Parts: sequence; C-alpha cells; structure tokens
Amino acid sequence: MAKTPEMPKHRGFPAGLLGTQWQYTLRRANPKPTVLSAWPRHRTMDQTVALADIGFVEAVWQYFGTEPFQRGNLDGERLCRLFGREILPAERGFDPASYEALLKFNEPLARKNFPAAFENTKES
Repeated sequence: MAKTPEMPKHRGFPAGLLGTQWQYTLRRANPKPTVLSAWPRHRTMDQTVALADIGFVEAVWQYFGTEPFQRGNLDGERLCRLFGREILPAERGFDPASYEALLKFNEPLARKNFPAAFENTKES
C-alpha cells in the first residue's frame, strides 16, 4: 500500500458550494494526488459548475489574496479548472502532484474572467 503524503490543511477555507456536489477542500490526502494541469472549461447546462468556480475564486481571493500559497487540501479538480489561468505555479521546480506545491492567484485575469467573485469584496 502506498504511503499517504502529508497534506497541509487550510483551516477556515470553505468546504464547497452549499447545496451542490461541488467541493473546494479534501478531508484527507490521497496516495496519488490529482496532477494539476489546465483543464478546458466547457459550457454546460449545469449552472452549479459555473457557480462553484465563482465561489472558489472568491474564496481563494479572500483567503490568500495575491500571496503564494500551498496547494494543501484544496480540491484538485477545482484547481485544474483554473490552473494555468487564474491559478499559476509560484515556484521554480513546481511539482504538479505535490500537496506542498506553491501556487499564486492571478488577480487581473480572475477579475476579468470571474467579475462576480469580486462583487462582495472590498477593492484592494
């Protein structure tokens, strides 16, 4: 059995979009974490997908701002929907399969692509 890697937890980060299946955080580490890569975002009939993206962008902005942060217990699928655009690697030698990998928030692009995520926050 593979050894489960350490997974830093972001206490206070929202668990997911209430009333839907979409999660933002993981409860426990997986022996094989989701490898971060840029997933395409397709239009879908399920509007909760877009709402979950907006909520996740808002939570990342409120929790981390523009400071680099560890991937930790943030959901890999949700990160992959934003990776390479609104969420970027923040270190040389970035390991896309590590829970300890450093990421950074691309605020200008996030404001352009997800303006609703910034409606309830103060301008910095």
